[in-house]
Amino acid sequence: MIELGLLLALGCALLSNVALLCKYRGAVRAPEVSFRRPLASGAALFRSRWWTIGFAIAFVAWALHVAALALAPLSLVQSVIAGGLVLLALPARRWFGIRLGRRELTGLGLSATGLAFLALTATQDHGPPGYSVSTMAAFEGGAIVFGAALLLSATRGSGHRHGGMMLGAAAGLLIGVSDVALKALAEVVPASPVAILSPWTVVAALAAVGAFYALARSLQLGDPVGVIVISSVAANAAAIVGGVLVFGDPMGSDALAVAARSAAFAAVSAAAALIPVTPQQARPRLEPA
Repeated sequence: MIELGLLLALGCALLSNVALLCKYRGAVRAPEVSFRRPLASGAALFRSRWWTIGFAIAFVAWALHVAALALAPLSLVQSVIAGGLVLLALPARRWFGIRLGRRELTGLGLSATGLAFLALTATQDHGPPGYSVSTMAAFEGGAIVFGAALLLSATRGSGHRHGGMMLGAAAGLLIGVSDVALKALAEVVPASPVAILSPWTVVAALAAVGAFYALARSLQLGDPVGVIVISSVAANAAAIVGGVLVFGDPMGSDALAVAARSAAFAAVSAAAALIPVTPQQARPRLEPA
């Protein structure tokens, strides 16, 4: 079942990347997102055809993500999604005219190696079911505070000069908060549907709403590929750490296994860091709305 979960996670990664590129096209054509007028800003975004298309694709990706979380450990699911960031290269190059250099191709190789190792070792260890509510609350609270600090710093006054990237990082952290909450729900809701009334449902929903606006504004302000990469890395890093700290996802049964799997995680993370391209390359060719 874990292998199926990882396959669903890879599908989620591909669809998420396409969705983000579509959302970028829609966001730059929509009026400026204002956190003081969330309803008007949200309505304006959905009047943009490309944003709506991206949102629909993202919903399908989210459904795959939830299914993957129900079948595989959180840290492994997020590692696959993090490595799947390299899949951004195909639609970005084909539809947005982004060229791939040696740096990006190296990232593809690192990601493939890391993902292959994680997939091959996925069935060797299983973390214990359940989680500590206090640990969960501490992790989620800390991530929310950090994300809120990034939001405030990026939007105060006339805005930080790196506001787009900071908002992208904030959006990613909030997505990570939502993912950790969804994993908690995925462990109990199938057996007891009434558990959907858990406070973690509220946390997941509020974090997702905050990420929605932060991501939209970051795509309006920043370089699209840079924003997509930093938001994806922040989301996956937060969820991977949450999987290990909150749910006790194992890193291995002995020192050698821990070292090997840590190297695989590092390879996937390094691949994500290598993917960003220069702003001149990353700027897509805009088509008529």
